Amino acid sequence: MLKIAVIGLGDISGIHLSAILANPKAELVAVSDIDETRREIVQGVNFYTDYQEMLEQESLDCVHICLPHYLHYPVTKACVEKGIHVFQEKPLALNTEEGLKLVRLEEANQKVKIGVCFQNRLNETVEKLQQIIHSNEYGQIVGIKGIVTWARPKSYYDKKPWRGKLDLAGGGVMINQSIHTLDLMQLFGGEVATIRGSVDQLLDYGIETEDTATAKIVFENGANGFFFATNANGNNSSVELQIIFENQKLTIKDNRLTMLDENGKKVMIEEDTKLVGSKFYYGASHKKLIDTFYTCIIANSQDYIHAKDALPSLQMIDAIIQSSNEKREIRIDDILISNRSLGDM
Repeated sequence: MLKIAVIGLGDISGIHLSAILANPKAELVAVSDIDETRREIVQGVNFYTDYQEMLEQESLDCVHICLPHYLHYPVTKACVEKGIHVFQEKPLALNTEEGLKLVRLEEANQKVKIGVCFQNRLNETVEKLQQIIHSNEYGQIVGIKGIVTWARPKSYYDKKPWRGKLDLAGGGVMINQSIHTLDLMQLFGGEVATIRGSVDQLLDYGIETEDTATAKIVFENGANGFFFATNANGNNSSVELQIIFENQKLTIKDNRLTMLDENGKKVMIEEDTKLVGSKFYYGASHKKLIDTFYTCIIANSQDYIHAKDALPSLQMIDAIIQSSNEKREIRIDDILISNRSLGDM
């Protein structure tokens, strides 16, 4: 039985707690949050306001990190150094520099796993599309499009001010809302060569982070990508991912993978399990991903989303921000990690 703890009892923690409690191979033994009032969220387990005290007092196999972005690196590092496996929410870290440190940390501590929650990789539509890509049934990929048009009111940032601060969030709509889309674009398209992009603030919220971003992406295999994300839409519309092959075009939207047949009729190839409720856009694959990670811990398997797998999306975000600042195309290999100011937008 794996001994599990959760650090951070904010909005996303509920999905993690549900998955932990439903897994017969896991036992939730402790939780930690600086807010004492959250003690009542989980009954029958030890509660700590200091996560470091929890790491000292409890005998843990795995810790779930559900914290603001700026805490991902230091808290993950503290867990790994105590020999505790980590399953952390996206993003991997605040930026590429911190993310690379976690990659090296996992590589240097091979008995400890750092799993990252890119749950959409396990959606049925994504897995089916991956099979089609590898089959080469429709030829090579020549284009990829990723569109995220969501809505975030000012109260979203007022409720948790760190979300609007660059040094605490690492960015806005890209790192918080559309990082899953960037992750899937590079999962489908392979390594990214160059990016030309721009970021902007269309909403008058007085925050430091971008609410809108767009980018032209060139992959190493020659495929072209287009990415657009905004929090200035009227509602949370379905994410759209479109893969253009030499001989066909496939689209993931509204939880369905579709294509056009020879008569121009839309045909459904696969459909995702849907998450019910107001947070439907989270997707329904958290439990599947968490169960898989626990299985990897028990079996000492490497079949999980490692820190190194989560690094490319941070590199893409850094490149888009740098490109926006410098008004030029950026090679992914040449990212100036320290140049993250949004002041030149």
